[in-house]
Amino acid sequence: MSSYLISFLLGIIEGLTEFLPVSSTAHLRIAESMLGLNLSDGYWKMYSIVIQLGAILCLPIFFRRKLLTMIRTFPKGEDGDRTVLTHPLTLTLAAFVVTAVPAFLLHKKIGENLESLTVMGLALIIGGVVMAVVDLAFAQRAKVDRVETMGFGRAIWIGAAQILSAVFPGTSRSMSTIAAGQVAEMSRASALEFSFLLCIPTMAAATGYDFLKTVVLRKGGPGETLPPIDMNSARWIILAIGFIVSFFVAWGVVAWFTAWVRRRGFTIFAVYRIILGVYVLAVLR
Repeated sequence: MSSYLISFLLGIIEGLTEFLPVSSTAHLRIAESMLGLNLSDGYWKMYSIVIQLGAILCLPIFFRRKLLTMIRTFPKGEDGDRTVLTHPLTLTLAAFVVTAVPAFLLHKKIGENLESLTVMGLALIIGGVVMAVVDLAFAQRAKVDRVETMGFGRAIWIGAAQILSAVFPGTSRSMSTIAAGQVAEMSRASALEFSFLLCIPTMAAATGYDFLKTVVLRKGGPGETLPPIDMNSARWIILAIGFIVSFFVAWGVVAWFTAWVRRRGFTIFAVYRIILGVYVLAVLR
């Protein structure tokens, strides 16, 4: 199969799964394996990380009014009852820092896990069980229905939970942040909204760092799981196809997923995760 067609298909998969609590990274790596790509190949590992930025870029546009309102009302908030420490912008930044520092220190381990379908299969199953239990147990206990009122402690807790998704591909960034929010007595809608907001700086930094290091600066060495990448015109086109396709597919998914969660919750995604995880482990055996 042509690498261009493979990139088109992977772009669709990335766009469909980036914001759903099913792990876009696991889906990309599983699909790449099924398409015969070498999971240890530096270019395709970089590709799997960087095209996620294509999907992420739809968020600032989709939530432009929300983001502009947050910026305009800083630091007092929409209702005039916030401070510098409790404003949603500060809460998002705090949760990002809590995730970013450990993720940076564990960067090598993260790269190694990108090659392990076993890790991804187990993470899909465990994450699915956790998501199902949390959604059933905490959905009716919600006390916070707006991000503006969630508080500093909840932001730190959600940022800490997000570390799991960085270290163990298959956990899902959205799953870990949404489940953590529900445990902290946030409603499904508010937990999802904060997950979207936190996604912007987290994924922009993670994907930007790997792209800058491997492609632009071409840094790497012995023991590096993401070595310097030699780019040519074909590789740039392949990357661009996945990037652009993921952007437009993700745009539609965000609108649909937001409406779905308000009505039906996350249980169906938990079941899907478990089924996919069992399938991956069965195939490996």
